[in-house]
Order: sequence, then structure tokens, then C-alpha cells
Amino acid sequence: MNRRHFVKISATTTAALLFNRITSLAEGFLPVMNLPDEVWAQSGGDWFALKHANSGTYVYRHIEVSLKPGGDVLSVFVQSPEVQLNTVRLKWKHQTAPSARVLGDHWERSYGDLAWKTPDADTKNPWYVVLHDGKQSACFGVKTGCGSICWWTVKNQSLELTMDTQSAGVGVVLQQRKLHAADVITTKSRDEETPFTTTQRFCRLMCPVTRLPKQPVYGINDWYFAYGNNSAKLIKEITALMTDLAPDTNNRPFSVIDAGWASYSPLLPGDGGFMDDFSKPNDKFKDMHQMALDIEKLGMQPGLWTRPLCAKHDDRASLLLPAISGRVDPKQPILDPTIEENVERIKSNIAAYKKWGYKLVKHDYTTYDIMGKWGSQMNGTLTAPGWRFHDNSRTTAEVINHLYHAIRQTAGDMYIIGCNTMSHLSAGVFELNRTGDDTSGKEWNRTRKMGVNTLGFRIAQHNAFYATDGDCVGLTNDIPWTENKQWMQLLAESGTPLFISPQPNALGQEQKVFIKQCFARAAQVQPTGEPLDWMSNPRPEKWKLNGRVVGFDWA
Repeated sequence: MNRRHFVKISATTTAALLFNRITSLAEGFLPVMNLPDEVWAQSGGDWFALKHANSGTYVYRHIEVSLKPGGDVLSVFVQSPEVQLNTVRLKWKHQTAPSARVLGDHWERSYGDLAWKTPDADTKNPWYVVLHDGKQSACFGVKTGCGSICWWTVKNQSLELTMDTQSAGVGVVLQQRKLHAADVITTKSRDEETPFTTTQRFCRLMCPVTRLPKQPVYGINDWYFAYGNNSAKLIKEITALMTDLAPDTNNRPFSVIDAGWASYSPLLPGDGGFMDDFSKPNDKFKDMHQMALDIEKLGMQPGLWTRPLCAKHDDRASLLLPAISGRVDPKQPILDPTIEENVERIKSNIAAYKKWGYKLVKHDYTTYDIMGKWGSQMNGTLTAPGWRFHDNSRTTAEVINHLYHAIRQTAGDMYIIGCNTMSHLSAGVFELNRTGDDTSGKEWNRTRKMGVNTLGFRIAQHNAFYATDGDCVGLTNDIPWTENKQWMQLLAESGTPLFISPQPNALGQEQKVFIKQCFARAAQVQPTGEPLDWMSNPRPEKWKLNGRVVGFDWA
């Protein structure tokens, strides 16, 4: 074999070589990660290399990391009884060819920036990473609901998994407790699979128990034309306009009341995004139980938006998170989710929505309110360093898990949409997840960037983690109908939730006819759409929808 031919073969089998180097077969047939070549831990600002003491146990003084294979996972357990623990890192040595292509995920929503990229040692790939070499794919991730916030780094000489075990902006104080930080899982492509179908299957492996809507979810939401300036009168108007466009009598659409319904803070009068009391409506709505009844009488299912960690303007300081960079406005106080009194308030609000008659609740802002950052700002640190929760004995991931499960358990049979929720922590807990940053009723470029990119690169998670909501069609006079029509078609035929924000005076006969067609599709179970050009196009234009190839022009 000549050298040129050998180099070509090596470059095109990167994924297979990496997979074979750092995995083995558990129980004869299940791939599982081998023990890493290096294990590191961080306490405060100091990093320590742990020594391999015995099978699967690594130690530095009083810090102990135990790696236990079981079934298809390598479970990571950590003890640090005497010092705070900030981070644990596992490192598998392997030379990664620069010709490989890498796909990662996002911490919470995505921000129009997902794509197949070349390996970059500075890029954090949250939760999982897929490598493709032109022929085969290798997937590495952690199971959903983990006790740490995880990311993967693909470097020239290694593959690394970092588990952030901080509690807010400092290391967690575990004392005598053993932390189950993560379950590491892996797979590689099968002969008949595309990179997309491999990623789909891997998402199902990462989330073995999924909670999904009993029927496809679709409907309307007022945000992208009202932007918080809504009212009971407006909600009833758009519900009445749109209800006859949904012909399926066995699966009625939702009419979701977005921000703007709750009582205003006297410090921020008229601000629909940060309100004072989410257990009480303002004067524009007055009676939320009656509002739910009115929506049902008009032929839709009532839904409601809320911001769980919004504090009241006069809450005592002991209930609040401290001011940090990104969370400094004294007019916008945030509840500390480690204080059980606050969690009970949130549960009480969720219970009230259920009692009022709402069938779906969309909760928002929990990641930003806790971390003081959007997911797009977390490439450096996840949050500002140095600040603490009231309870410093749980990792941030554990605190978020507790909050999400409290919402889930209280909601009962109400559907829950997470928005700005940690994706991997909400998977299997909530029926739906808003998987991208806001689309728009004002700027088509924003919808094209946030909506199309999000759907293209996170639709593999659909019905594996949750139903993936790519966000609304902002049907207004500010965006050309030719553009919105395409976005509506893609959502309607992709099998994912379809929500429309319909400005009343933007609804002509042509729009109504097309919406009726789209609602009819969205109400039915459909195959999950597949982006066919996603390996080369960050805003996929070529899609497989219901067995046929459909082209879109997002320009």
C-alpha cells in the first residue's frame, strides 16, 4: 500500500478508529466507554490529576472519582468530603484527523449557530457530540437528567468529557454525599444509517424514558404580534378567527396566552416579560378561569405562559438570588430555587393554572434567571464566578432537576413546554421543549436564523427527548407571506409542533386557506422530517417530508 492511499483511508475512518479505540463491548454486544487515560478534578481554581488506585477508582487526597460500567453506560460517581468540587474531567487519548466533521448540541435553546464543523479544541459541545468521517459516525454523550452540566471537547490528541459540578458560581460542598455526576453512553452508525438517523437513534439511547403528548400539539400564540400587549379581548378575537381553520375535531388546537396576563410589578408597570405575581391576572384579563372557559367555548384548548422564578417586588431579600453580572436589575428580583418556600410558591402557581382549567403551561426563563446568561454566552463560564445559592450542597444541575420535577409533578396531566430550559435536564420530564431562540414577527432574518437552523439540527431529538418546538410563525404584515408560508409548511409537515402568531389584519383569504391545510397536517401524527443537506448547509433547504423531497428557499 502506498503512503498516499494509506493517508486517504486514515482520514476517512476517523470516527471508526476513535470509537474502536475508546470503547469496548459490554455483555458481549453493547458498546460502552473504556476507562479514560486521565482523570482530573478542580477545586476552586486548582486542577489535580487523580491517580488510578484500583479498577475504576481514581484518587487525589480526599477526592475520589469512581467509574462503573453497567449495561450500556459508564457511570461517574464523585466524592469530595473535605473540599468544594468545581469540575471533573475525563480524557481519552486519540489523534483526531482534521478532516472529521463534528456536531454538538446546546446547553438550552440553540441560537442559529448549530452546524457540522471541523474539530476545534476551544469549542464546548454540550451534552453530546457526533463525529462523522464521510463514511461512519461515532456518538458520545451522557444520559439525560444527569447530576452535572456536561460538555465534550474534540482535540487533536484527545476526546474529553467535562462535568461541571458547581453549585451556582462556586464548587459544590458534598460533605459525605456521593454525587452521581453522569452516565456516559456511546454508539456508532450502522450500515444502513445516515448521520441523521444515527443521531436520532443516539438521542433515544440518551433518553430511555420519554414523556410525550398524547396527540400532536399545534395552535396559536399571541407573542409575535402582541409582544406582551395582549388582553382577554384580543385573545378571544384571535381564537375566534382561527378556530374554524382547525378541522380536526378529535385533536383541537391550543390557544396559548403568552406574557402580559399576570399582575404588573409597580416597579415595571406594563412590562409583560417581568411581572409581579403569577398567581393573579391584571386588569386586562381579570378572571383567568373564565378566560380558559371562553377559549374552550370558542373551540380551542387553553394554554398559558409563566416565568416561575420571577419574584415579587416586595419579597424579602432572604428569598432572592444575589445580584451578579447579567442579573443586576433590582427591579427584577429572582427567587432562589434552593429555598423550598420558593419551590412551594412555584408549585402553588402551577396548581392554580390547572385549577383554572388550562391544559398546557409554557414556562420560561429558568436558565437565564438562575445563571444570569443565555446559552449563547456560556462558552467561557456557565455563570459568573463566586456567587452562591442559599443551599450550596447540591450542584446546579441537581437544583434545576429538582425545580423541573416539582413543576412536572404538580402539573399532572397538563402539558408542559419548557422554554429556556436546560435541554438535557428537561428531556423526559416535559412533553415539549422550545428548542431555539425566538423567531420573529418583525424580522424574517431572525426567523430564518433561529427557526430554520434550530429545526434542522435539533429535529433529531424530536420524540426522543420531547416534542421539539421550533417556535412560532410570526404571521404579521412586517414579514412577507412568501417567507412565512415556507416556514409554516416546514413546521406543519415535519411532524413537530406548529404554533402561529396571527396578527388579525394579516389574515387574508390566501393565508386562511393555507393555515387550514397546515393545521390539518399538524393535527395528525406524521413521520419526523429529515434535513437532507444539513451536513453542508446551516439552514437546510432540502428536506424529506412524508416520504417526498421538498425544497425551500430561505434567501
